[in-house]
Amino acid sequence: MTHARTVLVSGGTGFIGNHLIRRLLQAGNTVILLTRNPDNALSRFGPHVRIISSTCEIQAAERIDAIINLAGAPILGRPWTGTRRQKLIDSRVNTTRALTELCTHLARAPRAFISASAIGYYGIHGDELVDEKTNPQPIFQSRLCQEWEAAADAAAGTVARVIKLRIGMVLGNDGGALPQLARPVRLGIGAILGDGKQWVSWIHIDDLVSLFEFALDTPALRGPVNAVAPAPATHAQMQRLLGTVLHRPMWLRIPAFFLHIGLGEMSQLLVDGQKVIPDRALGAGFTFNHPNLGEALTDLLVKQSA
Repeated sequence: MTHARTVLVSGGTGFIGNHLIRRLLQAGNTVILLTRNPDNALSRFGPHVRIISSTCEIQAAERIDAIINLAGAPILGRPWTGTRRQKLIDSRVNTTRALTELCTHLARAPRAFISASAIGYYGIHGDELVDEKTNPQPIFQSRLCQEWEAAADAAAGTVARVIKLRIGMVLGNDGGALPQLARPVRLGIGAILGDGKQWVSWIHIDDLVSLFEFALDTPALRGPVNAVAPAPATHAQMQRLLGTVLHRPMWLRIPAFFLHIGLGEMSQLLVDGQKVIPDRALGAGFTFNHPNLGEALTDLLVKQSA
């Protein structure tokens, strides 16, 4: 960080937020946490952050240098029924709108509004290389991200910069997808889903947090930014690397047909990938500490677990 700031973070009690807030605090920043669960936030961060449950608790004269918006219900879980789809949209859009409205009420608008999004914005592209210029598609995961980003774009007339981090699969040993992927592998029942050729665009949690900091510190960075490592892997490659790192065999396969039956459209997240590259982050000078998947898995599952 170039200097201490006051940063308002929404959705900060989740996996990504927990890492990000601790990094912000270590750098000497003041953090205000907007959350629907103050008790959970207090147990996580104690008195080190100011906890609020509504943007109405922020006075117009207060100084907020930046807003980081992480709020949103987990996309994997219950099937995407009509009710579930609307909850996924509302949990993202409503909080984002509240934050953009806050920007207009502050006497001094924040300099940066960083909103999480996801590479689901791009939809399904097979082996096509995807960068920030790739267009979205008329499917739910893409529409969800489009509405989320559109709500964030409403801040563009008020704040100096709106940055939308389109996040891929985040790898960490204390949350996200990796513990769920590693558990069956440790038990010797790890499986390759579908044909295994679907691309996985991933990022180490430490690099993701660093990218949020980089976005705060880089005045020229704005608009969509892919938050993925520069070397995507196929699902089969990832599973076999997991087997190698954990010294377990990888012999099971689950046909895509069964996933489609059980999960419906949500199965796209598992069997239809995106080969995404972080073109704008690299172009702006961001350096990944964990660009290689094998090294990243070793760091998380072996070094940090030792």
